Amino acid sequence: MDIEKLLSGLVNCKCGREHDFDTRLVEIGSEILDRTGELLDSVRFPKRVLLVADRNTLKASEGLLECLERTGYIIKLKLYEDLTLAEMHEVVELQKLSGDVDGILAVGSGSICDICRVAAYRENKEFAVFATAPSMDGFASDTAPIIENGFKLTRQAKQPIAIIGDTKILAAAPAELKAAGFGDMIGKFTALTDWKISNILTGEYFCDKIAELTLEGLKKVTEQADRIASNDEKAAASVMEGLVLSGLAMKLAGSSRPASGAEHVLSHFWECKKLAAGLWPEFHGKKVGVASVIITKLYRKLAMEYEYIEPTPDTTDWEAVKAAYGPELEPEMMKMNNPTITSQIEPTKIKEIWPQIRQIVLKTLPEDDELLSLMIRAGAAIAPAEVNVGASLLEQGLKYHPYMRHRVLLTRLIPMLGLEGKFDAHTVI
Repeated sequence: MDIEKLLSGLVNCKCGREHDFDTRLVEIGSEILDRTGELLDSVRFPKRVLLVADRNTLKASEGLLECLERTGYIIKLKLYEDLTLAEMHEVVELQKLSGDVDGILAVGSGSICDICRVAAYRENKEFAVFATAPSMDGFASDTAPIIENGFKLTRQAKQPIAIIGDTKILAAAPAELKAAGFGDMIGKFTALTDWKISNILTGEYFCDKIAELTLEGLKKVTEQADRIASNDEKAAASVMEGLVLSGLAMKLAGSSRPASGAEHVLSHFWECKKLAAGLWPEFHGKKVGVASVIITKLYRKLAMEYEYIEPTPDTTDWEAVKAAYGPELEPEMMKMNNPTITSQIEPTKIKEIWPQIRQIVLKTLPEDDELLSLMIRAGAAIAPAEVNVGASLLEQGLKYHPYMRHRVLLTRLIPMLGLEGKFDAHTVI
C-alpha cells in the first residue's frame, strides 16, 4: 500500500483539517514472513521488542521468531494460551512487561492487537503488527475497545508504525475469522449513516474524504464476498487492505466514527451482557455483521415508512434503562449519559432535517436483500441465533444499546421521534 500517495490525496482537504497518521509501512504480500525483520528495519523499528502472541497466532506465523532474531531483534515473548477478549488487566500486564523494551509487536489480530496498542500508547513504545487473520478493522487504528469492569469502552491507543500481512497466512486463517472481518466491514454502511446524521444534526465534525476512504475499503472487501471463505491469497490481500483503510480513516477522523455506529454499539451491548452472565460473547466482527443486518433494516424502515415525524423532548425512562444494564454495568453506562447526548438536541431541529436524514439513510444503506446476499456469499452470520443472542437479549439490545455511548446514533433519537414501541425484534428480524 502506497502510504505517501494516500496522504498526498488528502492535502488541502475541504474539511479544513490537516490529515496525517503515524503508520509508515503497510506491506501485504505472499511469502513475506521471512522479510519481516528487514521491513521493520525500513521504518527503524527498535531492536528490543516485546512480542505478544497466543499459541494459535504463533503457530500461524511459524518462523517469525527466527527471522527476527536473524536480523538482530532481541525478543521478549509474552505468549497467551488463546486470547479471545481484550481486557484492561491484560493491558496493565503488558505495560509492566514493556519496561525493558523499546517496541511492542503484536502477532495476531483482534484482541491481541487491541491490548498491545493501548499498552504501547500508555508506555510510549513503538508499535507494529504482524497480522495472522483478516478478522477486524482495527489494525491501523489509534483507538481500541477494551473491557474494564465488564463494560467495553474505546480507549486511546498507539497507531502502528508498520503493518505486515503475509497473504499465505491470511488466506489460511479459519473461515469464521475471515467472515468476521467481512462482518466488521459491513458495519461501515450504518456507521457512515450515523456519522452523517450527527453532522447535519449537531455539527459534529465530518470529512467527505475520510468517508470516501472508508467506502474504498468497504468496496475492496465486498468485491471479494464470493471468495472470503476460500484460501484465496488475492481475496485475503484485498480484504486486509480494506480493513487497513478503515483503520486509517479512524485515525484521520480522530475517532472511531467512520467505522463504528449503532451496529457496533449494539454488538458491544450484547457482549457486555453476555460477559456479565459468564457467557462466551462470540467474535467481534461476527456480532457486528449480525447487528448491521438488524440496524440496516431498522433504519430503512424508519426512512421509508415515516415521511413526517413530530419529535418531542427525550422521553427516555431512565429507571428502565438502569434496570436493563443491571448493577454491574449501570455505573459505567450512566457516566456516558451525564449529560445524555440528547440534552442539547432540539426536537424542532430533528423535524427540520428529517427529509435529509431519510435521504442519507436511503442513499447510504444497501437494500435488505442486497445486504443479506453479500453476507451469505461471504459465509458471514446474519441472524441473532448464530451469535447466541436470544429473544430477550435482542429486545433489550435494540432498545437500550444507544446509552452505552455519548454519541448521536439514529437509534438514540427514537425516544424523541414519538416512535417508541414501533420497532421491536419482530419488525427487524
